Amino acid sequence: MSTITRTELVLPAAGLGPENPLPPLLRTEPAASVSNVDELPADLAANLSYGRLDTVLPCRMQDGYGRDRTEQRLPALVLENERLRATILPGLGGRLYSLLDKETGRDLVYRNPVFQPANLALRDAWFAGGVEWNLGSTGHTTLTCAPMFAAAAPGPGGEPVLRLWEWERTRDLPYQLDFWLPGGSRQLFVGVRIRNPHAHDVPVYWWSNTAVAQTAGTRVLAPAAQAWHYGYSGRLDLVDVAGDLTYPARADAAADYFFEVDGPPWIAAVDSGGHGLGQASTARLRGRKLFVWGESAGGRRWQDWLAPGMEGYLEIQAGLARTQLEHLRLPAGASWDWLESYGPVAADPEIAHGPDWPAALASVAAGLPAADELDRRWREWRAVADAAPGELLAAGSGWGALETRRMLTELPGTPFPEHSLGAAQQPWLELLDGVAPRAEPAAEPPDTLVNRHWTELLEAVPDAGWLTWYHRGIARWAAGDRDGAAAAWRRSLDAEPNGWAWRNLAVAQDDPARAAEHYRRAVGLLPKLAPLALEAVAAHLAAGDPAAARHLLEPWPAEGRFALLRARTLLALGDPGGAREVYERGFAVPGIREGETSLGDVWHAISAGPLPAEYDFRMKTGGGAG
Repeated sequence: MSTITRTELVLPAAGLGPENPLPPLLRTEPAASVSNVDELPADLAANLSYGRLDTVLPCRMQDGYGRDRTEQRLPALVLENERLRATILPGLGGRLYSLLDKETGRDLVYRNPVFQPANLALRDAWFAGGVEWNLGSTGHTTLTCAPMFAAAAPGPGGEPVLRLWEWERTRDLPYQLDFWLPGGSRQLFVGVRIRNPHAHDVPVYWWSNTAVAQTAGTRVLAPAAQAWHYGYSGRLDLVDVAGDLTYPARADAAADYFFEVDGPPWIAAVDSGGHGLGQASTARLRGRKLFVWGESAGGRRWQDWLAPGMEGYLEIQAGLARTQLEHLRLPAGASWDWLESYGPVAADPEIAHGPDWPAALASVAAGLPAADELDRRWREWRAVADAAPGELLAAGSGWGALETRRMLTELPGTPFPEHSLGAAQQPWLELLDGVAPRAEPAAEPPDTLVNRHWTELLEAVPDAGWLTWYHRGIARWAAGDRDGAAAAWRRSLDAEPNGWAWRNLAVAQDDPARAAEHYRRAVGLLPKLAPLALEAVAAHLAAGDPAAARHLLEPWPAEGRFALLRARTLLALGDPGGAREVYERGFAVPGIREGETSLGDVWHAISAGPLPAEYDFRMKTGGGAG
């Protein structure tokens, strides 16, 4: 019999800090693109062009974290039987943090000894390790560092199920994760369900990303003879699965390999002794991927940045489509579900690492649940997927309760309780009653909801003030009406001067000089807002006005990204020596982006010497931890 218990995980952890109140009108980095679409199969090409997100609205960015870690207690839930112990973090996207094989004492997933956010997710903050559940769009989910609801629910055969659920806001989709560990089982089962409660189709994306330890002898296997390689060139190329490709430690650079799975889908990573983790699923979760950081200086630096002092890791992943660059169409009113399994693998090492690829696959597959067993357990789980959960073990956000109230609908099995509604939802509850939003211009505006239902309410509400026009502009922008958005923000300024509308107009401005001017006005009204100051300095550098950039930097300490901007500003002012002093004093940019080259670019402009290791994050765009 399995049990569910509450506990706390004690880790050195960096705080997430406050969310960025500036709406993310643009993606920090463009979504990955493919340069050879015309060469690809028709269904793959069609999926590549469908459903891409230009922003993560209505979500806000999570970029307020640092690099200072203190011992913290993270809420955790433990599901275990006689053989396995699964530790789940409901406050961090339901991450499966650990999967301990109690018989061997081995953790089957890569267990990060710290919680250290870094800029790899759609909302910025992301952390390495365990198994992450990604719903939304290409990249790490907006919920990777956000809370989910959790409760025990009746499971198959009387065994308890640990259920987690939330509302994914970029797609407006509710989803659930049911963790199920039958008594005596050496497999953890995870039932996943995504529901579309709307009267229109919705682009859908799902990838379950598993981090496992990488050793010199680790081999990754999946039932495929070929894989789509996505790398530095931006191309998708079909390559043979053989030899060095399956040994991540032999990779020179970061890369994605999307396997062309033939037969029941699974993937596994085994060490030189044939031991490791296997992941399998029912047929709907068809895609399988290997991600490697590569053995370049930048790849090693990234791994140490994410998990200080640890050995390297790789990721084996499973998704709805064949690649992570695709979105599928979830029909109106439809629900998709599947069952995944995670458990230990023990294969004959000589066969698993031998040259006979079919024999190697067979040796590993023998330790995985057979397809008919997974289908049987999937049917058993589906029979209880609507069962009402018990008392909450963890609380999520109020957004699901708000949306279900607006739609006047209920979702069996995943209730969004009224008591989860809070201050963030209050303005929108009032809008449902026809009351326009109100706030002081110096106060931080509430989140803006941008789906078409809320947009219609915003446009129709009478007695519109500066805040209503501000929200209307963001909603119009999200819908692709850039001219209408700018007009709304100008109306916001007419109603009452405010830095929030000036900032949005700056982002919308194509002329760098005018954008810088708008930023100056915004900073004048919101002088203590660090994210705004960072954007304003960068805008003045882009406009060729380093003197104004230096003036904007004066109130801020030369730390983090402000230090990098200071070095850039000094360089632009003709003071490479001063820029070099910034580097020599030392600084870290907690939110350095994967693929960002700014640290190296500035260094090479001020020094002929090699880039110091602590600043070497050089990872060409293309491969990614998505």
